[in-house]
Parts: sequence; structure tokens; C-alpha cells
Amino acid sequence: MIGRLLGWWRKKLEPAPVPDALWDELLIAQPFLAALDDEEKARLRRLTECFLAEKEFTSAGGLELDNAICLSIAAQGCLPILNLGLDYYRGWLGIIVYPDEFIIPRSVEDEFGIVHEYRELASGEAWDGGPLLISWCDAQLAGAGYNVVIHEFAHKLDMLSGEANGVPPLPPEISRAAWQRTLLACFDDFCARVDEAAAKDGETLLDPYGAENPGEFFAVMSEAFFETPDVLQAEYPALYENLAGFYRQDPARRRLALDSACRTVCRPPTV
Repeated sequence: MIGRLLGWWRKKLEPAPVPDALWDELLIAQPFLAALDDEEKARLRRLTECFLAEKEFTSAGGLELDNAICLSIAAQGCLPILNLGLDYYRGWLGIIVYPDEFIIPRSVEDEFGIVHEYRELASGEAWDGGPLLISWCDAQLAGAGYNVVIHEFAHKLDMLSGEANGVPPLPPEISRAAWQRTLLACFDDFCARVDEAAAKDGETLLDPYGAENPGEFFAVMSEAFFETPDVLQAEYPALYENLAGFYRQDPARRRLALDSACRTVCRPPTV
């Protein structure tokens, strides 16, 4: 059964302001959003309000949808387009939120033309031209390099230029050929690291799901770009620079500025 939320932000000609209390709770819950400076927070808040007025949230699987859930997903989803604009999420309307992981039917045709059907457990799914599906349980794990919301919204951006292959619509200053060279070189290296870690029963610093294909690699690295930018920058500096150029943001610099401010504020007085 699917239920529709009718909240403070119910679809209007003019976006309704997000209540201060809800916004403050969101920033406390998501430190990577709190790391934005005051001007960026104000722009993200306004962008989120516009997003909520434009998109339609529904629930499935018995989830009781509320304003805090919708705000959290909308704000995280708007972070990647903070300096790009809401038009980058054009062409689709709905977001369906499940309480936990959900089942998606799949079908694959093999080399002999035989179609194999199966069911896959998923925490998120982005459909080209269709809705975006999110597990709320997984969405609440955001903050440590795993972000299903940013992951699925990155797929939506990727799909603007065709299939989700890791090449979103690039600005004129970024060569598509240069982007692909960097992406595929980093992808191949990452796949080798994942295989090596698996052989040693170890782990990679970045989510091994990125080794599935270049499209998933782009989405996983986008998660890291916004949540653990220092790790991504250290592991794949060229890829970090490409993502910074596409998203027009520098989360690593933002994190350094926040850490510096914290050290200044938190420094004990001298005697």
C-alpha cells in the first residue's frame, strides 16, 4: 500500500519555508550538511524548499512518511546540485520511500537469447525518466561515506546524458574524453584493489560496490566526494578534481575550513 504525505510543504505555487526547528534538527543529524558555510546553508535550504514543492513523495511497505523524512532526503539529494540548480533534476517527479530494503524484479538476457528473471534486494533505485526509490533505514546511515540518497541522485545526474555510465553532462571546461580516461583508469585500479582486498579477507577504504561498473563507480565516488572527501582526494586525486569541477564544489576544502574553525574555537585558554 502506498500513502501520500500532506505536510507543511504540500505542493504550492510558492515553496513553503522549512520550519527552523526541522532544519536545525537536520543539520545536527547530518554533519556533512552542517559543514557548509552560512551562505551555502541558506542556498541549500531554499533549493530544498523548491525541490519539495516540485517533487512528490510517497511511501510504500507500511512506512509512515513524515516531514522530517522528506526533508532529510530532499536536502541530501539537493547537496550535489547546490551550485548546479534544480533543472538538473528535470524530467522526473516521484520519490518512493520504503521502510527498509525492498525487492526489485530483474530480467537479463544471456548470450544465447535466453531471458533469466530474478528478484534483487535493493536499498535504492533510480529509474530513467521514472521515480527514485529509497530505503529510509539505509538513508539514516548517511554520514560516514555511505549515502544511498546521494548515490541514487548521482545516478539521476548521470542519466541526463544517456545511460548511467559514469559520464554526466559535463561543463565546457571538462573534456568528455579526459573525464572518461580518468574515470576508467581509477575504476580499473579500484577493481584491482577490491579483488586484492577480497583475496586477503580485507576491506577497501571506499565502498567495493563501486567495482560493479563505471556507473556505480561514479555514484559511489560521489558519495565519498561529499561525505569523506579527504579519503577520496587521497586515494584518487585526479578523480576528486573531476568531481569538484562537475559539482562545482570542494568538500575537502570545506572540511579543512571547518576543522580549522573548530580547533580555534575549541583551543583551551593559555595561562
